[in-house]
Amino acid sequence: MRPFAYERAEDPAEAAALVAERPDAAFLAGGTNLVDLMKLGVAGPGTLVDVRRLGYDRVEHRDDGGVLIGATVKNSELAGDPGIRRRFPALSRAILAGASGQLRSAATTAGNLLQRTRCVYFQDVTKPCNKREPGSGCPAIGGSHRDLAVLGTSDHCVATYPGDMAVALAALDALVHVRGLDGEARALPLEDLYVLPGDTPHRETVLERGDLITGVELPAAPAGAAMHYRKVRDRWSYAFALVSVAAVLRTAGDGTIDEVRLALGGVAPRPWRARTAESELIGKLPTPENVQAAMGAELAGARPLPDNAFKLDLATDLVGAVLRDLTEPEEDR
Repeated sequence: MRPFAYERAEDPAEAAALVAERPDAAFLAGGTNLVDLMKLGVAGPGTLVDVRRLGYDRVEHRDDGGVLIGATVKNSELAGDPGIRRRFPALSRAILAGASGQLRSAATTAGNLLQRTRCVYFQDVTKPCNKREPGSGCPAIGGSHRDLAVLGTSDHCVATYPGDMAVALAALDALVHVRGLDGEARALPLEDLYVLPGDTPHRETVLERGDLITGVELPAAPAGAAMHYRKVRDRWSYAFALVSVAAVLRTAGDGTIDEVRLALGGVAPRPWRARTAESELIGKLPTPENVQAAMGAELAGARPLPDNAFKLDLATDLVGAVLRDLTEPEEDR
């Protein structure tokens, strides 16, 4: 066992300073991912800084229909919150589709956003991995890659982001609130939190040492919009997505699409906002042909590998299924 120090921060400034001044320190909230990585030897922080007492544990619903979700709100609490279930049901469904009830009772909002890939080479310290050891190689490209990414990859990494909650948040235009080491607060779109691998796959987010996520803000959902989240996986429970889709949809009186937001999970190193497909679908009926064309445009830049090329068709089919769920009566599907 590798020894480590434990510090319980009493305020955000103390938490940020402790992590910034110790290169091997890490924030600790629920610990459901970090502790696993410590057990595997992938992570070895010398100091854990507990941030659970900083007051970021509330869900604040606003009169305008938006919501501010604290960084340390438990996943189980968020999924069961009546306002979230009523106003943002896709978020509740996404959380319930991930992990187990026991893990959801410990995992937190910020920790969920920052969970790391489950690529088998990343988790096995006996294997090379550019994400874990820059410059060592990416054996997944020629090895086991069925579950890995087809979008946003590079010659140095094809790992995929494993979460569900962040996919729904991407479709909901979430803003991530971050407190810097100097105390300055900023908000960035969820998509901008993550960094694609390029030639630096070990850098996964834009966060700097001492940056602390304090919450996630959701604007009000578009008036008259419906939303949904669906996930395809190898088994019904406690499995990561092969492909998932979060959708927010509003149609005009003639059935054409007035507004649509689509986010994909299981296909990229970050939650993937399908903006090309969205723009292709505006003003059109959500027919299979139109969905096929829109997703063809979205996936034109994909770089599938032999064993995960099936994800392209699966993503297209799943987007079509989700849009049918939102537009057709159940008896007509």
